[in-house]
Amino acid sequence: MKQLLIGLLAAACILTGNAQAQRNEAPLQLREGHPTEYTVVRGDTLWGISGRFLDQPWQWPEIWGVNPQIQNPHLIYPGDTVYLTWVDGRPRLGLTPGVRKLSPQIRESALDQAVPAIPLKDIVSFLNDNRVADDDVLSSAPYIVAGDNRRIVSGAGDRVYLRGELLSDDAQQILYRPSKEYIDPVTGEFLGYELFKVADARITGTENDITTLRLLGTTEEVRAGFRLLPSETTRVQSVFYPKPAPYDTDGLIIDVLQGVSYIGQFDAVVVNLGERDGLESGHVFSIRRKGEVLNDPVTNEVIQLPSERAGILMIFKVYDKVSYGLVMRATNTISIGDEITRP
Repeated sequence: MKQLLIGLLAAACILTGNAQAQRNEAPLQLREGHPTEYTVVRGDTLWGISGRFLDQPWQWPEIWGVNPQIQNPHLIYPGDTVYLTWVDGRPRLGLTPGVRKLSPQIRESALDQAVPAIPLKDIVSFLNDNRVADDDVLSSAPYIVAGDNRRIVSGAGDRVYLRGELLSDDAQQILYRPSKEYIDPVTGEFLGYELFKVADARITGTENDITTLRLLGTTEEVRAGFRLLPSETTRVQSVFYPKPAPYDTDGLIIDVLQGVSYIGQFDAVVVNLGERDGLESGHVFSIRRKGEVLNDPVTNEVIQLPSERAGILMIFKVYDKVSYGLVMRATNTISIGDEITRP
């Protein structure tokens, strides 16, 4: 009898948990006036296409039905037609491929031609020029000790000298300027260093522990102390899919990449969640503006007002402890310190 009661209790807990999860999920709802089909054009994004059919574009995985007969069925290209159909009483989006006559050389870069999740113009500099490194990586990276002819600052075409063991055999690597430390505002944990790309550089020689570089192009003056790192190509991707963030991954906006005080639509931000929290590119969060702290006018007690919905955020670049996200929708003022939760 005792085992039976335990089993019934466990089952009840599971059912209650499932029911709670279902109550917390936004119901799938088609957008009013949605089309029955849409032909993709150059410049479209998956977020925009999904928003033509759905009230909540991050619910794309619930409605997208891939065709196993199509190569790379998750990729969508200009000229393809996305159409709405119904399966077992539920809406489903399908795909009719457009005509694509690709040469072998173009086929190799077909991924680059696929429709991106979000506007690349809004994130390309952050995909390529911004980076987060942990303490072990940064401290072990070789650093500039001098410029040619003892120059204090160097620019494109100049030679500079590094000290330290190279982290890669690549002939061309990237010089970064260390900027700020990211610290978790709740736990105080060190999350990583923010780095800015300042130059592409080619290795021209090594003698003992000194490496000579030729600066190929610079975005600012190059100085002693800047660090050389290999390209992080494995982290740079533009084709990913909107999907709700995992459960129990509440976090905070801890920085804005443009350096502004208030954050709006298509601004890029940093959040205190990363790969270790299960984040992937494409995960979508709801942004909640932190409630104002004030004094009760009657009792003079310090109180905090409830948080309010302020927008939608999509993750586009993930590191171990932090991630970059793009604000897709802003319905209220957004600031550093605001909360992010599963939508």
